[in-house]
Amino acid sequence: MRIVFMGTPDFSVPVLEALIGSHHQVVGVVTQPDKPKGRGKAIQMSPVKETALRHGLSIYQPVRARDAAFIEEMRRLKPEVMVVIAFGQILSKEFLEVPVHGCINIHASLLPKYRGSAPIQWAVINGERESGITTMMMDEGIDTGDMLEKRAIVLDEKETGGSLFDRLSLLGGELILSTLEKLEAGTLPRTPQNHQEATYVKKIPKSLGEIDWSMDATAIERLIRGLNPWPSAYTWLNGKMLKLWAADVLPEGGKENRISGETSEEVKEYSAGDKRQKNVGVIVAALPAGLQIQTGNGILNITSLQLEGKKRMDTGAFLRGFPVQVGMRFGNRSDI
Repeated sequence: MRIVFMGTPDFSVPVLEALIGSHHQVVGVVTQPDKPKGRGKAIQMSPVKETALRHGLSIYQPVRARDAAFIEEMRRLKPEVMVVIAFGQILSKEFLEVPVHGCINIHASLLPKYRGSAPIQWAVINGERESGITTMMMDEGIDTGDMLEKRAIVLDEKETGGSLFDRLSLLGGELILSTLEKLEAGTLPRTPQNHQEATYVKKIPKSLGEIDWSMDATAIERLIRGLNPWPSAYTWLNGKMLKLWAADVLPEGGKENRISGETSEEVKEYSAGDKRQKNVGVIVAALPAGLQIQTGNGILNITSLQLEGKKRMDTGAFLRGFPVQVGMRFGNRSDI
């Protein structure tokens, strides 16, 4: 089939490579315009453009894919189908009608759950047991079109936003080939979404990563994993920002310290139920195996973190260079 591919970030690349390696013909690659990035504001190509260049494909970078001139340019390519994954622009009805068989979108959730721009991170943050990929026919709504195929995966106990991103990007490359095979054979089912079951997730702002220590330890631990590697969870200690990369949830209320195996009077004192809310964010134990922090419900044991201006390290290495005492409190920037 003659295919126009549309995508921009790393997540889109495995799908493009799967199409290139198939019997289909990629007649054009559409991606976002080059943009300045970093402190030096050097112009940078998208990962999709870099991949397309390596394979000698024709590249199109419209500022507005909805413009009539660009739509006409796409018509001249005579695509049978367009494959869209994380392109980054809303497409008009006129554009969607260009290919003979329409536009197929590859979405990183099990629709109709998690429509929107950040389904991967939110699946981890919300503690979902599974996620997956859905191929769907595009319409003028946001992720509202008829579903074609789904492929589910079970989330690992320590799944991060980054690890799920990698797994689903590869899965997208596998599923689109199955969907196109059925489309060619005329056996591709179309299932309308139940809009009453739909959930929508918005783009994640960096501010979401600032930890509210009054939350449950379990919720904070999931937040840390969901925002790893971007935009990352963070907190403040003595005027310094700390990024938190990995943590475990510890039981609360016992005298025994699960990490050291020894009695911790500090843990006992700060974990007491009547003092819990008063002492949220307080360091109750500082051990090489983890910094233990009182939360709104439970103790969070931080095992990997990063001081601003420094490299990521395990807690033991961090404590050797940054003295921390029991009773110190993590807070937010307004506390500085």
